[in-house]
Amino acid sequence: MDPVTVPELTTALVRAGDQGTDGTAWQALAQLVRAWAGEAATGTGAGAVTGPAASATGPATGRPVTGPAAFAGGPDIAPDAASDTAAPPPGPVAALDAAERSPGDRERAGALAAALIRHAATRPRLRRELALWARPAAPRDTGRTAAAGNVLQGAARVAGPVVQARDIHGDVHLHAPPPPVADRPVPRQLLPVPRHFTDREDELAALESLREDAARAAEGAPLRVVISGPAGIGKTALTSRWLRRAAGEFPDGQLYADLRGHSAADGPARPGDVLGQFLRALGVRHLPAELDEQTALWRSTTADLRIAVMLDNALSAAQVRPLLPASPASLVAVTSRRRLSGLVVDGAAFQQLGALAQQAAVDLLTRQVGVQRVRREPEAARRVAALCAGLPLAVSVAAARLAARPRQPLAVMAGALGPDGPGRLANLSAEGEQAVRTALDESYRGLPPEAARGYRRLGVLPVPVFDGAVVAAACAVSRTAAERVLDELVEVHLVEDLSPDPEDGTERYRFHDLVRAHAADLAGREDTPADRRDTVRRVVERYLATATEAERLLTPGHRTLRRDYAFPPEEGFPFTDSRSALNWLDRERLHLMAVLRTAVECEWHATAWQLVDAMWPLFLRLRPYDLWTEAHFLGLRAAERDGDPAAESRMLTSGGAGLRNAGRHDEAVEWFGRALAGARRDGDRRAESQALHGIGQSRRLAGRLEEAASHFTRALAIRESIGYRRGAALTRLCLGDTALADGRAAEAVPLLTEARSQLLAVDDLYDAARALALLARAHTRAHADPGTAERLLRQALGEFRATGSVHWQARTLEFLGETAEEAGDPTRAAGSYEESLALYAPVSPEDAGRLRGRLRGLDPAGPGGR
Repeated sequence: MDPVTVPELTTALVRAGDQGTDGTAWQALAQLVRAWAGEAATGTGAGAVTGPAASATGPATGRPVTGPAAFAGGPDIAPDAASDTAAPPPGPVAALDAAERSPGDRERAGALAAALIRHAATRPRLRRELALWARPAAPRDTGRTAAAGNVLQGAARVAGPVVQARDIHGDVHLHAPPPPVADRPVPRQLLPVPRHFTDREDELAALESLREDAARAAEGAPLRVVISGPAGIGKTALTSRWLRRAAGEFPDGQLYADLRGHSAADGPARPGDVLGQFLRALGVRHLPAELDEQTALWRSTTADLRIAVMLDNALSAAQVRPLLPASPASLVAVTSRRRLSGLVVDGAAFQQLGALAQQAAVDLLTRQVGVQRVRREPEAARRVAALCAGLPLAVSVAAARLAARPRQPLAVMAGALGPDGPGRLANLSAEGEQAVRTALDESYRGLPPEAARGYRRLGVLPVPVFDGAVVAAACAVSRTAAERVLDELVEVHLVEDLSPDPEDGTERYRFHDLVRAHAADLAGREDTPADRRDTVRRVVERYLATATEAERLLTPGHRTLRRDYAFPPEEGFPFTDSRSALNWLDRERLHLMAVLRTAVECEWHATAWQLVDAMWPLFLRLRPYDLWTEAHFLGLRAAERDGDPAAESRMLTSGGAGLRNAGRHDEAVEWFGRALAGARRDGDRRAESQALHGIGQSRRLAGRLEEAASHFTRALAIRESIGYRRGAALTRLCLGDTALADGRAAEAVPLLTEARSQLLAVDDLYDAARALALLARAHTRAHADPGTAERLLRQALGEFRATGSVHWQARTLEFLGETAEEAGDPTRAAGSYEESLALYAPVSPEDAGRLRGRLRGLDPAGPGGR
């Protein structure tokens, strides 16, 4: 294809600008410019490929940058051997910004065209991308009359859009959504509706009318509804009932999050944590570190989904806004004590929830204490309902207390709740909380001593949702005794019984925020500071012990540093094998971060860094880069304050790995450099080898292959001299990977073969699978043996599926595509690339961009030419 010229590109830019900068053509160009500029500065994306197919890759990142930089590989992707070509000045981005301020202006379009052509002078792929953009169609030559036909033979298959034509001049552009994520889960996270839910038919009808109106709207606008009202008014129950009734309208799932807008204990939920919870529920395993990138990924993931999202206990519009899905067929229901009028700019509708009418409150009481008792004392029943201020929570708490005392007259409860009763509290806030707090006081007084003590201790937990094991740790009792405490608290409506965990069936519980505040207040008045502190520490250490057990199962070759327990936890963990251990780490990641932050706040320095160390398999396998880096910044500070050199070294090296894999190579080298200096100061040869190995990996991913090999060679010499077999095997793996990236496949084969054998010998199945996948690629290049390569790659793919590594599943599928393409089979290559893209697309824009480039670069006669 002939390169596009400055005049030709200028004309295309003016045409696109006349259509508006929000038009498809301009947006495609802007994405292209920023992608290549981002690649130049960060060393990620299109340059990050190996092998003959490298020329087929395309732009991958979208971050505007300035200044020259080398094109190099991104995290865990082999850099291009020619990646040290200097990038041109940042003219295209500045010119694009100027052109966007005056769309259609020929002078500014010309300046942008000239900058792009200069930038593309040494970038053949960019020249091709610009030509594809500027020439969406060319005039057809009608002078040729030769017959043409299309024939499918043998096992050939056709997938995706197809063009059948005789002659095509220029290029064909087909736009289709990315391939769907295979077996996308359908989350069903809505809370159960309380068994005694009463009335609210008018409010339900109003909400349903809003939903039906939105469904009929021609423009297909998404529905956002704020259900507001005072604490205890029944917002959560009403919203759960409404969304459950409409569940059939949202076949792609229903998501739930408690935003903890009024939680005094752990504060409002962070939008990034909630986005992570939602994306993982939809099958996305690896998340970007920054909130804006997480929000963009959330919107991309939900763009075509018919989902309902319930955001419970919201504090502000700002907390809600990043959590709004992009689909026009979505519904978001927000509950809050505030009106959240700021969401009006997002198209929200508003439903104010008031108190139950007196008869509805009496009906709710009747459902829970029985018709006969209410008939015997109708006036007392109405008095109890009135004193509960029409708040369903207060009515339910009072009713539970009455149900526990079947012979107590209703009049006694009415007296206890009255202004002169013993349950009256002073200085209570507005919005009906007085009625709730008074009812809670009365219920608390009726608890047996063991349950009352448990209620107070649960009020100071550092996590919002808990199970029997956590309760046992908090209360310093057996699991059986903890279950008795929970049964007692659930019976009197002081604790909510949630749906069992979908993975292992574990029963889960939580407090209403008012009830939690009440329990914490009682703990502050009735328990000593030492009691409260010990309660929290026992729970933190329970999480430490459980995470350490998961670490033992998942990374048996990883040296475990010391563990210190003020309260040694009892045995018994919620998993027995590596797969269920990884699932537990995944489900509990936010709770683990919560207890880590608590340990830091309490200045339990050793416990803090030990928690970070125990979470290593979570970071290694699932790669939550935001949590990885945050945890290690906290862990490093704790290790320094604890004065433990081994811990400090571990935090620097495992934290450096997180920075490296997040693409922050310079910071990673700084962390590894500090670890290296400390190891040499302390004479710790093993730690020295770990730091050298880490620097080598950082240089490898930045495309500086000679420096990488030098550091790996020094690390290998130390590891072999001290008998560190697993470490030596990992370094051999990296040396083989570096040789492969440098075009020395014949040297890579024995390195990777030995690394694989040694890793299997120490039971490191995950890294052994990595060695196998790289060995397959080395065989292809060294021996031109695609059959052996495919067999080995299929074996590696199965091993990665067994260990739960989605990232390496995607990479192995990409290797399969490269192998097929090099063997001259574009159809099979396209199939493997599409499978890889389906795994990469939700989690890694850089990798997804590279895969799309591979698909575009396939032989036009095959699927890549679609």
